Amino acid sequence: MLKNTFAYFLVYFCFVSLTSCSSQPETLSKNQHTQVKNIILIIGDGMGPQQLGLLEAYARRAPNSIYQGKSTAISHFALDGNTSFSLPDAHEALVIDSACSATQLATGLASRNEMIGLDIHGNSTQTVLQFAKTLGKSTGLISDTRITHATPAAFASHQASRSMENEIAAQMIKENQVDVMLSGGLSYFLPGNALEQSSTDNILKKIQESHLALTSKRNDNQHLLAQAQTQQYQLAFNREQLNQITQGRLIGLFASNAMQDGTRQFWQPNPNEPNLKEMTVKALELLEKNPRGFFLMIEGGQIDWAGHNNDAGRLLHELLRFDDAIQSVYEWAENRKDTLVIITADHETGGFGFSYSGNNIPAPLSLEGKHFKDQTYAANFNFGDLSVLDRLYQQRKSFVDIWQEARSSETIPKADQLMATINRNSAFKITLQEAQQILLREKNQYHVETHKYLKAKEVPKINDFKEFYVYGDEGHLALMGRALSKHQNTVWSTGTHTHTPVPVISWGPAQSRFKGIQTHAELGAKIREAF
Repeated sequence: MLKNTFAYFLVYFCFVSLTSCSSQPETLSKNQHTQVKNIILIIGDGMGPQQLGLLEAYARRAPNSIYQGKSTAISHFALDGNTSFSLPDAHEALVIDSACSATQLATGLASRNEMIGLDIHGNSTQTVLQFAKTLGKSTGLISDTRITHATPAAFASHQASRSMENEIAAQMIKENQVDVMLSGGLSYFLPGNALEQSSTDNILKKIQESHLALTSKRNDNQHLLAQAQTQQYQLAFNREQLNQITQGRLIGLFASNAMQDGTRQFWQPNPNEPNLKEMTVKALELLEKNPRGFFLMIEGGQIDWAGHNNDAGRLLHELLRFDDAIQSVYEWAENRKDTLVIITADHETGGFGFSYSGNNIPAPLSLEGKHFKDQTYAANFNFGDLSVLDRLYQQRKSFVDIWQEARSSETIPKADQLMATINRNSAFKITLQEAQQILLREKNQYHVETHKYLKAKEVPKINDFKEFYVYGDEGHLALMGRALSKHQNTVWSTGTHTHTPVPVISWGPAQSRFKGIQTHAELGAKIREAF
């Protein structure tokens, strides 16, 4: 009950605090009916008001915040624009997945979970990206996951399931021909016999020179990148190649699967891989050359992955790099009157929040005020010291990388090795006993032999809400989060998504369309109607 009360309070608090900052400057008010030439839709996958609260708390209140007194880019847009909320509801269910959510944002129509670009009946529906192309506008998709992942896929393909990534890749190239696509996911575009062709194929040689593996997830020999070249696409596979391109169509695929996570980007960056901000800057540089304008979707996709793993340190880093990319949008758009920017999320992930506890209750303080002349100030609970924010930032690896490092060649790491690896990479420490608890396993009471995620007969032992930790051995990562949570003043209610309303920040001409509380299908319809 306490967790639910806290969650609703947090949603209410964020709603009130954000809407109180939604004043519109006179210059924007006079141009409310200016024609929208460009739309930039920015999606923080898994970013509910709680996650936004973490970003703002760190930026404003961390003693050693990297913002150094400056506002977040999201705050800049919120200050000059409108802030409202959207209900991320699936047609048939209370909780939504990214495929359905992005489909509704892309089409303005209700959809069902795990569908890509389809209505509730399973029919293809025109997306805002496809509509923009009919208007002669350029189009772009950016993600720090992979370009065939659910969110970008929903804007440029129509498939029965989000898992059909080979078909999604082919459709993006052959049918929708998005002008700029920047992300990971290279393996879905390479032919199954890529290694055999590598000695004679210039594209494959270029990939190898970029230090990427010729790993293919395709079960056919379609060479989608060769086909893309016949359609006047330029190809880039690392930061240097990306920087060399100054005009025209572009496909940039910088990782075989997902791109590097936010924690790694801050502490052990891959020099060959552009970050989300660099991809955003390049996309704007290319798309703005079209005099008719453009539609661009930018996804911070790994906010969601941090939430699934209950990894608060990584979550902060994902939010920081997401906001860094938004800063580049703000710098590009701030003096324009023809560009509508929408910042929102597909859903909230993890049921995250800061909370007060009975752990490590602070010592009494002497205060100078007259009401404390004869007594000390003693809080009943640990409400969370601001130093927690700095310590979250100091986490040097994601739980995924910590687990990989700890287990070495073993399937499951040894407790002492896991403890040492966590304590080496986090400012919050665990004990050997806590490491042993993280490694406990039990029979999977939800075992389904043919299920993609529930087929394991043995799973990590989760003591509460185990029904909501559905991704097999990844439950060990969430247990790491649980072990650290008492030191972080954090709570997590799930390893999946919640129905929490998500923020919608609209800025630019037509921003007044987005006032109030709406559904994602309604939000998607308003975005399309803005052109």
